[in-house]
Amino acid sequence: MNSFQYLCHFEAEDGATFFAECASTNPMPGMSLKAYATFTDIVQKQNPTTATIAKLLPPLPRTDLPIYCVGLNYKSHAKEAKLNVPANPPVWTKPAAALSAANETIPVSRFCASHLPDWEGYQGELVFVTAHECRDLTPEEASEYILGYTIGNDLSCRFFQLPEQSGGQFFYAKAFDKFAPIGPVLVNPSTFAKSKATANLVTRVNGEVKQNTTIRTDMIFTPERVLSWMSQSTTIPAYTVVMTGTPAGVGVFQRPRQLLSDGDQIEVEVSGLGILSNVVKFEEGQDSIM
Repeated sequence: MNSFQYLCHFEAEDGATFFAECASTNPMPGMSLKAYATFTDIVQKQNPTTATIAKLLPPLPRTDLPIYCVGLNYKSHAKEAKLNVPANPPVWTKPAAALSAANETIPVSRFCASHLPDWEGYQGELVFVTAHECRDLTPEEASEYILGYTIGNDLSCRFFQLPEQSGGQFFYAKAFDKFAPIGPVLVNPSTFAKSKATANLVTRVNGEVKQNTTIRTDMIFTPERVLSWMSQSTTIPAYTVVMTGTPAGVGVFQRPRQLLSDGDQIEVEVSGLGILSNVVKFEEGQDSIM
């Protein structure tokens, strides 16, 4: 199935959507590519056409599935949060409506902007996508069920993660529309393997480095371990997105606390996967239900 090196998904000027194999991790608007209307077509190399990128979409075969997220998966983040590392990966989900794409402006609603958004949600995360439906995998089996790797962000409205607001649950704080940018490309595991052992994750806000870590030495639970744990007694659909956690640099733990501002540009770079860039746009005014 993994017949691509760098897979992109995009919309053309007429609104039609296509999949294409890119030459690098940096597909740009205006590029003309050999393109396919469906993921099945690109896998089977059938019905090709030529199309020009107008805007990027999340590089995923499906965009209607819940997004799985992992917490406390970096030693550096557990240390800054003063939390003990659990025996197994903490897992929750974001809804499909949270998906957004590389270069997309992320709207922060009046409701959310009024309640402590922070750029933790735009901190970098290594992301993988499942290749097949799976259940009860061992970690050794899991690598065969990974379609590819990309970059993601887990935007949060931290106010609603506080115990007195939502009992300490994560879902509501992270589930707002467009709060899960993914992209710019999906990279074949064998291609990413060339960078994986030494891959760095760097997050910049308006050009200032906020995170910088070597994934292999900081990450606690590998993607294979995460997928194995998720799949125990649980059917995981093919093409499920899994965000594998964030390292140190979470805005709410900084002193002084570092929050997002209207117009901030966030870039997340992972060696071998490219750069995921987004700008946040705050709606005007205040809106509170409190």
